[in-house]
Amino acid sequence: MEPDVTAFLLRIVQTISMAIVWLLINMSVGIYFGFAFFDDAPSLGNYVFYVWFIASFVLLILYLKKKWKGWKEIGE
Repeated sequence: MEPDVTAFLLRIVQTISMAIVWLLINMSVGIYFGFAFFDDAPSLGNYVFYVWFIASFVLLILYLKKKWKGWKEIGE
């Protein structure tokens, strides 16, 4: 396989893997430990979870932007 194609496919696999790991971590903490749901009123754990969720999502997007920045089309 050509090196450009290999690098492109590796970048795709790394992007998908990072997104899946992010989803698994947040789903585990949110659903398994119950921080994603409110009982009667939001608790400190709910606030911390949602702040973490939004902050980690922003960091994931910034990481993926940096990873894909400067990528040229194959054949250019």
